[in-house]
Amino acid sequence: MPEHLRQPVRVWDLPTRAFHWTLALCLVTSVVTAKIGGGAMDWHFRAGYVMLTLLAFRLVWGLVGGRWSRFASFIYAPATVLRYLRGQTRPGEHLDVGHNPLGSFSVFGLLAILAVQVATGLVADDEIAYSGPLNGLVETATAALATSWHKTWGQWIILGLVGLHVAAILYYLLAKGVNLVRPMLQGDKALPAGTPHSADGMAQRVLAVVVVMLCAAGAYWVTLQG
Repeated sequence: MPEHLRQPVRVWDLPTRAFHWTLALCLVTSVVTAKIGGGAMDWHFRAGYVMLTLLAFRLVWGLVGGRWSRFASFIYAPATVLRYLRGQTRPGEHLDVGHNPLGSFSVFGLLAILAVQVATGLVADDEIAYSGPLNGLVETATAALATSWHKTWGQWIILGLVGLHVAAILYYLLAKGVNLVRPMLQGDKALPAGTPHSADGMAQRVLAVVVVMLCAAGAYWVTLQG
């Protein structure tokens, strides 16, 4: 579509953007501190608790957040995914506004594996100096299995999914000339007139702060269980 027929549309609300970049920072922090070990593990745990807060927030925000941040906007039927792959999208579907059918798999997959990684970290035990706050609630064999997953498969799968995520961003930028990073920084995309906006006013931002505070309180409660 000609550029003059497009207009800025708020796609990613501020809470979603803040979630995205804070999660990315926590992920980098957790990987780096795990490799360093020693005293850096204190920061590994802190990053994990923040990630727990963020994942809980995203679960709630996927229900009450801006239009394109809601799970309902990027849960697609198999037939829709097949049509998208064939380039047979229908008018009014808006499949490329937020997360398209392929991107949705990446998002749900990454959120799911991060949730598993955080959960296993909460019960893990390195048998040296550090154990998760919920370690005492599980059997020794369960803790050992969780620790093994957390240090090996979980870590590798996350790094692989992150790599695919970055590769997709580069593909869209270099092959299609579509910058996926800018909207996640600024919030807006240039889209056809009539494309629905995501709500991103003061009311939504206050709601997001309340949700984050509740999620953080829950994560803090978890830390007290050790």
